[in-house]
Amino acid sequence: MSVTTLIPPATARPAHRDGNVLRWLAAYTSSLVGDSVYYMALAWAAARSGSAGQAGLVLAVGAVPRALLMLGGGVIADRFGPRLVVIGSDAARSVIILGMAAALLLTGPHLWLLIVIALVFGAVDAVLLPALGALPPRITGPGELARVQGLKGLATRVAGVAGAPLGGLAVALGGTAATFAVAGGLFAVSTLLLVRVRIAGLDGDGRQTKESPLRDLSDGLRYIRGHRLLAPLMLVLAIGELGFAAPLNIGLTLLAKERAWGASGMGWIVAAFGAGAGAASLLLSVRGRIPRAGLVLPVSLLGATMAIAGLAYAPSVALAAVAGVFMGLLAGLSGALCGALMQTATAPAYLGRVTAVASLFTLGIAPLGYPVAGAAIGVWGTTPVFLAGAGVCATGAVIGLASGRLRRAELPH
Repeated sequence: MSVTTLIPPATARPAHRDGNVLRWLAAYTSSLVGDSVYYMALAWAAARSGSAGQAGLVLAVGAVPRALLMLGGGVIADRFGPRLVVIGSDAARSVIILGMAAALLLTGPHLWLLIVIALVFGAVDAVLLPALGALPPRITGPGELARVQGLKGLATRVAGVAGAPLGGLAVALGGTAATFAVAGGLFAVSTLLLVRVRIAGLDGDGRQTKESPLRDLSDGLRYIRGHRLLAPLMLVLAIGELGFAAPLNIGLTLLAKERAWGASGMGWIVAAFGAGAGAASLLLSVRGRIPRAGLVLPVSLLGATMAIAGLAYAPSVALAAVAGVFMGLLAGLSGALCGALMQTATAPAYLGRVTAVASLFTLGIAPLGYPVAGAAIGVWGTTPVFLAGAGVCATGAVIGLASGRLRRAELPH
């Protein structure tokens, strides 16, 4: 793998002490907080302009272009290089959302306008996310990728804590238009920071090809299927996410309702999960590398599976919160190691497409289990559904343990 001189050798320093990486992290955090504020503004405007069902439609409709166009976004990232795509997409999000703020001042929050903005924003996200995932190997050395995954996890926790209060304050003080303006401003800050990040060019960046985009996409899928590490890694990710996402999202809400724990009880469990996930991110940020990462990944996922099953039988909020801590810690560790191994194993020319497939599983396919889980809980209750989710996660962990190449995989020093 050759790296151009766009990044000096100093990038071999630890990622948490590298100013270039920290600028990228600040841009990433600003973008995440902007996402939280945007979704709050969209939800508030939708609730004011239509019924509860129509508000739900507005919030869900943006996921459609994101899922449908995600794989195409990976092709774009590999064809033009992630630097151009990330900066262009982030700038486009800023212009779109600031334009929405201006439109709301002139016309008000009409339902059709909110649907249009949700669709456009989802389409831009489909281009942004694969390129964003392809950036870490271009801003730091291979041995620092696990630490970067930890720093990304910490940024996600910070954005989760800061985004909702900031959006709520903006709504209270300035209304919907002001909240969209705040989100657009955060995307603009992210864009300006990204322009200042030194991003290396790797082999295959911005490559000229006479192949059609569809051929590029099928080539990327064949690359994953034929790769001895990426193929089992992607399978573990897909199955684990499918079993984990529904119990944590829709299942936890219904569990708290079924056991009369109330909103505060659910809040404690969610906070415990966040604390565990934050601890996993902090561990990776400090250590920078986990020995025998390929073995630790499925073992951690198996531990998270046991925590999901324990949550199904927790008799009190306190014990459910303990299970939540272990779920966050172990699932966060396995997810970060999965991302780091994926980026180190992937040839540079395929990073965008590989990231797109992974993002499709986590953001596009896994949420399809929410209505299924909700309907199943309505028929059988929460305990069988949590156990089924744990069983699906355990299947992913067993597949990982059965893969000799994955078990032996190591992160670079």
